[in-house]
Formats: sequence, C-alpha cells, structure tokens
Amino acid sequence: MAPIGAFTFVLHAHIPYCRRAGRWPHGEEWLHEAIAETYLPLLDALYDLHEEGVPARLTLSLTPVLAEQLADPLIQEHFIEYAQDRRSRAEQDVARFEAEGNPHLRELARFYVDYYDRRLRSFIHRYGRDLIGAFRRLQEAGVIELITSAATHGYLPLLSRDSSIRGQLRTGIRTYRRFFGRDPFSIWLPECAYRPAYRLPDGTIRPGLEYFLAREGLRLFFAETHAVEGGRPVGKAAGDAIGPYGQIVRHYVIPFEAIEGVRGTTYRPYYVARTDVPGGEHSGVAVVARNNRTGMQVWSADWGYPGDFDYREFHKKDGRSGLQYWRVTGKVDLGEKDYYHPEWAAAKVEQHAGHFVDLVHDLLREFHRSTGQVGLIASNYDAELFGHWWFEGVDWIRAVLRRLAQSQEVWLATAREFLEAYPPTEVLALPESSWGLGGGHWTWDNPETHWMWEPIHEAEARMERLAARYPEADAETARVLNQAARELLLLQASDWPFLVTTGQARAYAIERFTTHLERFEALCRSVEVGRPDGDLAEAYWELDKVFPDLDYRWWAPA
Repeated sequence: MAPIGAFTFVLHAHIPYCRRAGRWPHGEEWLHEAIAETYLPLLDALYDLHEEGVPARLTLSLTPVLAEQLADPLIQEHFIEYAQDRRSRAEQDVARFEAEGNPHLRELARFYVDYYDRRLRSFIHRYGRDLIGAFRRLQEAGVIELITSAATHGYLPLLSRDSSIRGQLRTGIRTYRRFFGRDPFSIWLPECAYRPAYRLPDGTIRPGLEYFLAREGLRLFFAETHAVEGGRPVGKAAGDAIGPYGQIVRHYVIPFEAIEGVRGTTYRPYYVARTDVPGGEHSGVAVVARNNRTGMQVWSADWGYPGDFDYREFHKKDGRSGLQYWRVTGKVDLGEKDYYHPEWAAAKVEQHAGHFVDLVHDLLREFHRSTGQVGLIASNYDAELFGHWWFEGVDWIRAVLRRLAQSQEVWLATAREFLEAYPPTEVLALPESSWGLGGGHWTWDNPETHWMWEPIHEAEARMERLAARYPEADAETARVLNQAARELLLLQASDWPFLVTTGQARAYAIERFTTHLERFEALCRSVEVGRPDGDLAEAYWELDKVFPDLDYRWWAPA
C-alpha cells in the first residue's frame, strides 16, 4: 500500500562546550544530566526497537561541539562519577524515607536507584562508554540519520565574515567525517537561523547561507515554520533588514516584496533559491520546515503533553538529595505539588502517544486529500526536552515510533530518505528567520547582548588577516593559528548571548565569552609580533582538546 505521507522526528542535540568548566551549578553537569536523562535513554529506546525488529526511523542532529565532548575520556570518567553520586544519593534517600515512615517516597527513591543502575550499565557495558560509536552503529543500521551543525553552534546570520561561516561549516563537516566515517548530507543551522544574500554599502554582495552550504556539499537544512509558510518577519521593512535599535543594516538582493509573496507548506521540501543573484536560481540545497501543529503538541505551555498533571515535576527538587519526587499536579505553587506516581505517568505516555499518532495520520490524510501529494511531517525539537525537561519524553518517543512503524498509511522515514524518494519540485526564496523570539535574531542580538558582537566581528577580521598573511606558516606558527581558530569558534557559540538574554547563567556565559576572547587575542598577538607562543597554544589545547583536525587556512579570504 502506497503511503499517504511520511513522518520524521528531527531532534537537535546540543550542549554548550563545558569540558572542565566546573561541575555545579553550570559547566559539565549540564552534559552529565543530558547523558543520563536524554542520550542514554534515547539510545536504549532505539536499540531496543531495532533488536525487536521494529523499523524505527529518526533524524538526529549531534552538534560537532557536543560530539567532541561525548568522545572525550575525561567527560566519560566524570559522567560515571556523576551517575554513581546520583545513585548514592538515591540510596541514602531510601534509608531516610524508611526512617521517616514514608513508604511512597521510599519506593520512589528505589526507583531512582534502579534508574541510575540502568544508566551506568548501558553506558559502561552496552555501549562501552562510546556513545558516538553507539550512534554511528545506529546510522549504519539505517535506524537514524545523523546530521551535522556549525562547529560550535555559531549564530551564522550575524557573523560578519564569509570566512567565519566557512570555518564553522568546514570544522563541523570534518568533525562529522572523523566520528561517523562519511560526509553529512543534512545540517541543522544553529537556532534554525537563516540569512539570505544582501548588498554591502560598497556594492559587494554577501551570499545567502544556501551558497555556503552548497559549496560544502550539504544538501538539506531545517527552517522554522514561518520561513516557508510566509508571513512578515518581525522588524523588517521592504527590502531591508532592521538592526536591534531600528537602524537599516542590510539591503537584500532579492527585494523583500518578492520574498513575502511566496507561500509554501511545511509538508513539502523546497529547493532554496540562490539569493545572491537576481532571479534566485536553483541552489541545489533543500529546506524542510518544522510542522507547527505537531510541534506545539509538545512545545505548548498551555496544552502540550509535558504539562500533564501526572508527569514528573521538573522544578521541585528534594532539599537534601536534589532528586525529583513530585508530579506536575496542576497550576499550583511548588509547595503544593503531589508526589509522583511512575505508573500514572506511564499510562499517560501511552495515551499521549496514541493521540499524537492519530494527529499525524489526520494531518497527512488531509494534506493528501487536498493536494494528492505524499507529504512529510518533520516534528522538530531540542533533544534535551525529552528525558531531561520532560522526564517521560523518551518513553513517549519510543511509543510513537512503535505505533508509526506499524502504520499502513504513514511512512516512518528519515529526512534524507524522504528527500531522495520525493525530491523538491519548486524553488523558494526564504526570508531572514530563526526559531527564536519573534522569529528573528533578537534573542541573540538585543540591548543585553549587543556589546558581544563588536569583539566577535573584530576577532573575525583579525583571524582572516592572519590566515591571509601566513598561507603556508611554519609548524610553530601554524600550531598557534590553529589554536586561535579554535578559540574564535568557541567565542562565536550562540550559547553565550542566549544565556545572557534568558538570564539562566548570565555570569557564567560572560565569563566563558571573555575567556575565549582573551585567549584568542593573546595567541594572535604572539604571531603578530613575530614570536608565536607555541607553549601557550599547547596549554590552551590541553584545556579544551577540541577539533584536532582544524586548519586555520579555512579562514583565509576566498
């Protein structure tokens, strides 16, 4: 029976670079939590389904900077220490609640002892501490499509030099190739942030991001819903881009009126127009946009599944152990939360999985009925939402995949499989967009973060000048410039302005930002005065140990 449509989860896994950046409340513990609560449960779910013969499929973005951390022996050792500590805390809670005469909390503490036992067994024995290898084997078995991203999740539309875009992409691709033994087909643009071509005041045209993707051999990226469905992006005038304080900073090659007139659908992929040339010829790069209806079924704060009263409450933690023993309960204060009941939550997982699968069928049937086409639903989420923020989320993914794998109407596919079976037949010119607040760049460039972009842009220009000055540097100079390029990549991470904007870890983000800037400047200064400091470069390398096969010459002007 021919399918009426296809479905893929598109999960974006990313944690800021935090190796040796402290253990609590910020730093490596972010990564340890994600491994325990998201990555290991997801691997277990996918391996279990595959070993049962269930033809599950899933699209997964592992950012290069996350992959580097997961492969690092120090991170692996620290994760074991973290999981053993959490298990020990749960054991102590068993004794404490037994002494207090609270059998329900005692059993919940035993639940956590078993939870961390299973995480440790999976990490050490099932996957041999090698999560990257575990994901690679799933890709080789056809269960998942692994997609890459910019090296450090740099916010590409706001980078001032084409060489920086190229450096972020090439480093990401090289890292992917080293870990997964093949070239990536697809990419997750950090923050789903896209920028078309625009004309500089001197008449020079900066190409749109699709140009750089095509040059690096990438064939598919993902966009936010409004980028394809249409609608005026926030803060734009006809033909121009408006800066954070109202100034016109760009003039597009393709007038905004032409872009605004395009209306696509998230159910189909499109080839992205070359926005660096009038007429917008075919770029060879396809875009798939996030399906909003299925996305909001999870994301919505009002009616999304994670807010169900029987799921575990994220924000309330035991004052002694830090473990979470309460359920959402309702829109009540934390002090009024009821105890968590895992069996109640498990029943809701099955109920919500069934509801979601019915929704997918209904949406694809309607699209097929109205167009006669086989549509695609790409349901895009941050991976860490599942298991970490929504404790039962990975179990829900497992249940959805199991049900859809049995469907006679819906093809459970990866994004690449769908694109190769149903290639785009239309070309779209996309507007500037992201999945941030307001659909634009405000989350990363606003009055709280605008000060960060001038030093980033100055560092970009400095790196480009040095790469041009030393096209064939001696070994010592090359070592210093390579480390400078690493510091530039880490400086450009979108995480730092994001954390400042949200206030989640403002001081930490500023400290990381300024540290990488200071390292970059010290390395560049040593080269500029003719005394490249190889010892300093080696010391900084030991701190981060990231992107070993990077080449500073990628930052030379094209």
